[in-house]
Amino acid sequence: MLTTFLDIIIHLDKHLAQITSDYGAWTYLIVFLVIFCETGLVVTPFLPGDSLLFAIGAIAALGSLDLGLLAVLLIIAAVVGDSVNYQIGKALGPRVMNRPDSRWLRKEHLERTHAFFEKYGGKTIIIARFVPIVRTFAPFVAGVGAMTYRRFLLFNVIGGVVWVLGFLLAGYFFGNMPVVKKNFTLVILAIIAISLLPGVIEYWRARRAKRAAVAAAKGQDVL
Repeated sequence: MLTTFLDIIIHLDKHLAQITSDYGAWTYLIVFLVIFCETGLVVTPFLPGDSLLFAIGAIAALGSLDLGLLAVLLIIAAVVGDSVNYQIGKALGPRVMNRPDSRWLRKEHLERTHAFFEKYGGKTIIIARFVPIVRTFAPFVAGVGAMTYRRFLLFNVIGGVVWVLGFLLAGYFFGNMPVVKKNFTLVILAIIAISLLPGVIEYWRARRAKRAAVAAAKGQDVL
């Protein structure tokens, strides 16, 4: 299953092209559901987001899909997904935050997202759109009590529009360039790596701060 999933992610262009060929207009619904689940369900942070938007934009440039319809549908999917995630956090968050890791939800991810809120405030909802995993957990943590829904909705809409249009148009205008098309797998991997980079940096900083705190505590004990 893991091998199949990785193959789908890495060769997203080929799989999407096949899906478009096989299912035609149903492709709109398929990509809508993927984006909705990736942003709306806190248990599915592993679904492709950035790379899917880029790849589907490249396919739209070939004339198989309508770019305008894709943009509208996927923005709606992103905004509604985050809103549903917010409501789930509001309803279940307090109980989940006080529990250890479950089979589907790691408390570490929630704590890391909460740290984003501490650092960036409401802008976390916009910034998180470009950070896998944090993108899925940010609305959930906001729903736990980090902000009111009216304020959340404002950042949600702005982030959803910028995120979807940014990657969708990048795929539309650059996805079929010969150098990109020839190395599409590397481009997808680069998008995934760049998307994960902020999270890796934050994790490294957190580990470094933790080590410094432990070292300082040991020094105090010696004194």
